[in-house]
Amino acid sequence: MPATRLTRATRFDRRTLLRVGGLGLAGLNLRSLLRGQAAAADPLGARPPTIRSCILVFYYGGPSHLDMWDQKPDAPREVRGEFGSIATSVPGRSLSDQLPHCARVMDRLAIIRSMHHPMRNHNSAAVEALCGRTPAGGDLELLANNSATDFPCYGSALNYLLPNSGQVPPHVALPHVMYNVVVLPGQTAGFLGSAYEPWQVTRDPNAPDFRISELELPGRLSLAGLEDRQSLLNIVDRQFARQEKLAETAAMDDYYQQAFSLLRSTAVREAFDINREHDTTRERYGRTTHGQSVLLARRLVESGVRMVCVYDHVRNGLDNWDTHVDNFGRLKKALLPPTDRAFAALVEDLTERGLLDSTLVIGIGEFGRTPTINSSGGRDHWPDCFSVVLAGGGVHGGVNYGSSDKLGAYPETDPVTPGDLAATIYWRFGLDHAHELHDGTGRPQRLAAGEPIRKLFG
Repeated sequence: MPATRLTRATRFDRRTLLRVGGLGLAGLNLRSLLRGQAAAADPLGARPPTIRSCILVFYYGGPSHLDMWDQKPDAPREVRGEFGSIATSVPGRSLSDQLPHCARVMDRLAIIRSMHHPMRNHNSAAVEALCGRTPAGGDLELLANNSATDFPCYGSALNYLLPNSGQVPPHVALPHVMYNVVVLPGQTAGFLGSAYEPWQVTRDPNAPDFRISELELPGRLSLAGLEDRQSLLNIVDRQFARQEKLAETAAMDDYYQQAFSLLRSTAVREAFDINREHDTTRERYGRTTHGQSVLLARRLVESGVRMVCVYDHVRNGLDNWDTHVDNFGRLKKALLPPTDRAFAALVEDLTERGLLDSTLVIGIGEFGRTPTINSSGGRDHWPDCFSVVLAGGGVHGGVNYGSSDKLGAYPETDPVTPGDLAATIYWRFGLDHAHELHDGTGRPQRLAAGEPIRKLFG
């Protein structure tokens, strides 16, 4: 492990060194240290086997918890809305009648009904959902474009703290970069640097000609020619170092090395080749951009990718989840059918392939919607209480965690924050959620601001 990474990420005290001293210096590495700290922090037997991957599906715009996961059938009509309820695979549990596929797999789902945070605007709330952090800029609609001082997203932090084989990218985001006037904050490696940025897909997996051009050698360039080109880049990098850009060059060198490794990797090319899937499987997920993105996420974790973020979003358009107008029409006609189909297909597919226990699946938006319906038939931003759905990764299925009040407005029991969800993700990967990262100024930043939701796991 490079000494620079160890210095930035870890602070050793005498007790820590004594605890791991029996391993010998050769065995002292960041991964074993963090996992040792995490195990010491948990009661004996409280931790299920660690996971190997996570798929986070992000529903940009703020899906209505009241019309999906946390209905209020006894509330006044102006709160409960137009949708009815249906029975699920778990006796006594019901979901919106617009989620028939998810109702079928309810026995493998856990719904957090008490998530909350203070950010009321999309950009600031996205940082809460994608990083588990309240942004430094506070609740501003248009935060500055992503900067090197931001807290890293989940995949980048995992990439930084856990070793990577180099055969597949550790963190993939697809099928586009999200925008809300500016690049939506929360999608980057922030202060960890460019070497830990996600491998970003910017093409539609549902397109007939879908391919990842970055994984193709240009023109007639052979692998031998690629090696020559790598040598040329190394020379250029040395010139940059002479111009006192050593830190930047080192980060870019890591990025180059990752790119060259991926170009050489047959496993990566096969993982991204979604046309290898049988037509019936592709139909099962739905022949939509979202459905095929979720299917591609399954292919990627199957190949060994640690973190995949699927962004369900259209740039500044009406096809996202920001349903200020015609909430019920848009949910019923456009938003819920592909979401319901794809999420349930993913849970079933991972189950059939023996991957569900080792893969944590998360469905989340940046916030929920208001309990009351506005004059345009829509619901507005509501971060004070909303729902998150989990599956796999050792989670207890068929349960609700926490509850909202009778209007779905505020948590009533077991309130959960995005910091708690962040701690849960890191904990499930076997990391110490209280570990400190150090930003560009050297200031310590706790990996997660909350505590793991241990009761959700066996």
